[in-house]
Amino acid sequence: MNIRHAFVAAPVLSLAYALIRIIDGFDGSRGPGLAWTSGHLAFLTALALFVPIMWEMRRLAGRTAAATIAAVVGTAGAVAAIAQFTIDIVVGFMAADHEAMRVLSDKVSSVPGVPLVVYQVGPMLFYIGLFALAAVLAAKGVLKVWAVLLILAAVVLPAASLDLLPISSLLLLGGLLPLALRSARATAALQ
Repeated sequence: MNIRHAFVAAPVLSLAYALIRIIDGFDGSRGPGLAWTSGHLAFLTALALFVPIMWEMRRLAGRTAAATIAAVVGTAGAVAAIAQFTIDIVVGFMAADHEAMRVLSDKVSSVPGVPLVVYQVGPMLFYIGLFALAAVLAAKGVLKVWAVLLILAAVVLPAASLDLLPISSLLLLGGLLPLALRSARATAALQ
């Protein structure tokens, strides 16, 4: 996939996850089932796309030490989040109902280090790295401050409520869109 498409596809897939998550909760619980699995697969794909996005942001920042550290931190966070969503998908397949999912999730979480790395601190590194890369790009004049503020709002908003994920995804799309357009212009100039 062309990197400029990834700048759009990742937030759109995040939005798909967010909307499916809300729909899945209409019956009072989330998972297991088609909505649970499809939503998680959408976000898993988005996370996989965010890895090359972050490394492209590093490249656009001039491969500086700050950008490299931010890309490494963000990638580590993406890997932790990928582990979390993979576990959630497997638990969803193994469980007959929401209560069985809770029991299986508790077993996974009882493994030392898993809660911290996979559920608490690890995934936060993804958001920290993504925002740090946007800030470095703004400092270099590659990204406008308003785009960085959109990305900041996008990474902070879900902390208030996961039900705000659709808004967060749209803000993220708005913040990353200038980079997609920049990549499109650069590609057109080479042709």
